Amino acid sequence: MSKILIRGAKVLGGEAQDVLIDGETIAEVGTGLSAEGAQVVEAAGQVLLPGLVDLHTHLREPGREDSETVLTGTRAAASGGYTAVFAMANTFPVADTAGVVEQVWRLGKESGYCDVQPIGAVTVGLEGKQLAELGAMHDSAARVTVFSDDGKCVDDAVIMRRALEYVKAFGGVVAQHAQEPRLTEGAQMNEGVVSAELGLGGWPAVAEESIIARDVLLAEHVGSRVHICHLSTAGSVEIVRWAKSRGIDVTAEVTPHHLLLTDELVRSYNAVYKVNPPLRTERDVTALREALADGTIDIVATDHAPHPHEDKDCEWAAAAMGMVGLETALSVVQQTMVETGLLDWAGVAERMSFAPARIGGLENHGRPVSAGEPANLTLVDTSYRGVVDPAHFASRSRNTPYEGRELPGRVTHTFLRGRATVVDGTLA
Repeated sequence: MSKILIRGAKVLGGEAQDVLIDGETIAEVGTGLSAEGAQVVEAAGQVLLPGLVDLHTHLREPGREDSETVLTGTRAAASGGYTAVFAMANTFPVADTAGVVEQVWRLGKESGYCDVQPIGAVTVGLEGKQLAELGAMHDSAARVTVFSDDGKCVDDAVIMRRALEYVKAFGGVVAQHAQEPRLTEGAQMNEGVVSAELGLGGWPAVAEESIIARDVLLAEHVGSRVHICHLSTAGSVEIVRWAKSRGIDVTAEVTPHHLLLTDELVRSYNAVYKVNPPLRTERDVTALREALADGTIDIVATDHAPHPHEDKDCEWAAAAMGMVGLETALSVVQQTMVETGLLDWAGVAERMSFAPARIGGLENHGRPVSAGEPANLTLVDTSYRGVVDPAHFASRSRNTPYEGRELPGRVTHTFLRGRATVVDGTLA
């Protein structure tokens, strides 16, 4: 059926309205709309958002299909309310050529659950020595506009400057994994009281902050755009705030787990809490929430990092870094930002849909919920409370830090260009 009427939903958390979808487009928004010829979704009390957009997802394909595939990752994304994700370049082979990014883009097209926009590597093989084929990736069918060596830092200042200069020509952006490598050699967790008590190698905040400070100055010098991946410290917030006050073209993201979890959890030695950058202190969490609320941090990005069981169910030092996040992100944001009064649902839409689409240059996502716009939509039952059970995840991996934790909110429906990918909380 080509027509769908979403009845009585609170659009962006506001007044209850009806939304009529006709084909791939929102045909009408109002009250008392006719349901003639339409499938009706009763949505009284639920919040309707534009489809979520994740600027930082690891889909692992090609090369690590034991962790995730484009299909399983996009199914997880749809389950979490996402209609578009940006796939990071640290695959095997690395997405540093037009051929590899086009492969990922085509796999996304075939999945049907979520649009996939590849992110191209900044340097060949993520080795930080030679610029990758930035222009060729941008000119490919995938039309790459975001470039990142995420998982590794572009620590050579000359390489970083050249990348910023190159992408400026076509309006691209370099997304930096801010980690000074020499300052984090042997690091296992946040450097602080807990690391000292546990005897684990510390990961100092300055390792992140020093790279961000350098890169915002380089972006100002070049007149280009830089995006800071998974910002995690109070000091980083202050640097980005200062840079924005100078008019530097910098944007930043925070992950859901850095909005909720702290390094105190590492006392359990449960490797599910091992992540890059590491979980920080309560002071950092507070600063990150406040910065997301006031716009210093522009967006929430999941850094969805799936790993097979054997890579996490082992001793702490040997465990891989990373957490899955697509299916729990909106719930964590509801708990940390909405239920604390720091953001309303319109603010959530800005930080999880409008702004990430704008930063990544996606024209048909992150659009208003109004007539004539693409019908990329997410319907959320905000009154729901449930315990996280990774056995029910659509992702191929189960490395979630929220297992057994009660979180609010549940995505009941996701629509990609008017087609339901999730219905009543179940993948279509």
